[in-house]
Amino acid sequence: MTTRSEDYSKWYNELVVRADLAENSGVRGCMVIKPYGYAIWEKMQAGLDKMFKDTGHENAYFPLFIPKSYLSKEASHVEGFAKECAVVTHYRLKNNEDGTGIIVDPDAKLEEELIVRPTSETIISGYLQKMDPIL
Repeated sequence: MTTRSEDYSKWYNELVVRADLAENSGVRGCMVIKPYGYAIWEKMQAGLDKMFKDTGHENAYFPLFIPKSYLSKEASHVEGFAKECAVVTHYRLKNNEDGTGIIVDPDAKLEEELIVRPTSETIISGYLQKMDPIL
């Protein structure tokens, strides 16, 4: 096994797999969180949730899909994570006319591409400004 001092990221990923907390999925860059791993996540989430609520904070959930124009506002630091983003260009699939499966419906192209990025500050700050224009 890779040592922590040698390559922390590789060591951590190997540890997670060896401990049977998660495993790679069929989607590149994604893992399936297994029951023990999910139990740890639930305990961490419960502890953090209590800490947040004890200080008067409230939870919120923001969209996973970010319009490309929003992400452009983060252009100065996009390069560091750009290759980890997925781009959604269409909103519908359809059966292939030759019966060989499904295809992207060419008539369902989005007006603006959507970027899959679960922690985009631009979507959060845009919403917060609606709630409190001073922000």
